[in-house]
Amino acid sequence: MLARVFSCAVIGLEGVIVEVEVDYSNGLPAVIIVGLPDAAVQESRERVQTAVKNAGLHFPRHRIVVNLSPASIRKEGPAYDLPIALGVIILSGHLPHDVVENTLVVGELSLDGVVRHTRGILPMAATARANGYKQMFVPEADAPEAALIPDLEVYPVRTLADLYNHLSGRQLIEPYHPSSSDVFEPLFTPTDFSEIKGQEHVKRALEVAAAGGHNVLMVGSPGAGKTLLARAMPGILPEMSIEESLDVTRIYSVADQLPPGTPLIKHRPFRSPHHTISHAGLVGGGNIPKPGEISLAHRGVLFLDEFPEFGSRVLEVMRQPMEDKVVTISRAKGSLTFSANFQLIAAMNPCPCGYFGDSQKPCTCAPALVTKYQKRISGPLLDRIDIHIEVPRVDYDKLSGNKLGETSEVIRKRVQTARDIQNKRFSKIEASNIFANADMRVGEVRQFCKLQDEGQSLMRAAMS
Repeated sequence: MLARVFSCAVIGLEGVIVEVEVDYSNGLPAVIIVGLPDAAVQESRERVQTAVKNAGLHFPRHRIVVNLSPASIRKEGPAYDLPIALGVIILSGHLPHDVVENTLVVGELSLDGVVRHTRGILPMAATARANGYKQMFVPEADAPEAALIPDLEVYPVRTLADLYNHLSGRQLIEPYHPSSSDVFEPLFTPTDFSEIKGQEHVKRALEVAAAGGHNVLMVGSPGAGKTLLARAMPGILPEMSIEESLDVTRIYSVADQLPPGTPLIKHRPFRSPHHTISHAGLVGGGNIPKPGEISLAHRGVLFLDEFPEFGSRVLEVMRQPMEDKVVTISRAKGSLTFSANFQLIAAMNPCPCGYFGDSQKPCTCAPALVTKYQKRISGPLLDRIDIHIEVPRVDYDKLSGNKLGETSEVIRKRVQTARDIQNKRFSKIEASNIFANADMRVGEVRQFCKLQDEGQSLMRAAMS
């Protein structure tokens, strides 16, 4: 009688239930894995066999066949080690066949039987609950992440022997319960707006951008404070809800970029890739597609410093994700979609030397060179950046003064008030995915942004 253990695969950001069937027959001892496994899954034969023996259990000397169903989905990574080993243990008669009913099992095994960290635990746990599973066995290091999903008992497994002892009733594993610190934490911002001297009009522009979800381009000389202002931006954005935190954490879990000891991303992401980043690094990709920087900045800020220095192809592929708030990566075997609802903050010098229009240092660039430099960014991409603002050099008197500006907390409260007004406004629209002014389409602009005579005059002057 074959043994069945249920596990999970991750396709994009979603989990798919995988049924692990283990059976044996007479023949030369061998372990055969079928069901479209990749190289890492094929290598689990040696890991599982050694781990079972090192756990003090008998490994059957038969021809063992492992089927990973559905066979239409490619199985990638070592997360199937633990369910395969458990299937072999059940097949050997060490455990009853019904011992893992309504249970999902995932985890990589080392040769000594220790269960190692596995990426993508959060979407796996969400899939387990959505499919009616009551409990889940996960690596000990990943239990805080899986326990974020309610109505699912999560058991942290340190070794294969511990799992066997639990299922046989010899020594039970206590289910993991998340602490309040796993979910709630005071907001921490490394850079506060009050620490930035001068640039009041730029701070105001960033406040407007934060309130409306607008993209921003800052242009100014080196040392004007563009990077410092951008790094302070997450501190004035509204705090993330639990749903938003889970949404972001799911991406980081799949990308295997959750910081150690951080099961839940509680603060809005701030991503600042170098201008030498590749196309795949920015938007995502690879043989096994993973989220790129624009997805890792989901619900947060993507800061692109030295904007014109990025490759033209790298910048142009951002246009569609900036419109759709998602990025789709197509491969011969199918397409994957990752969330990419980020707020772009870009910074650039006005010319190659950086001092065109500077009040203190003369520019050494020829006019044609300045024009060529500024044209590195295409018109269609600039059209997707709502706010363009100059960042002048701050004079010495302001830099040396002791007067502090408004704190990020004070500004964030105003931003939150503005977001509440927008949420109330857009809640009247049925089936709306509009959460801020920047998301409005033509119909909403006509409905909610009716200009008075004074506003019409200003717009006419600006466009003439």
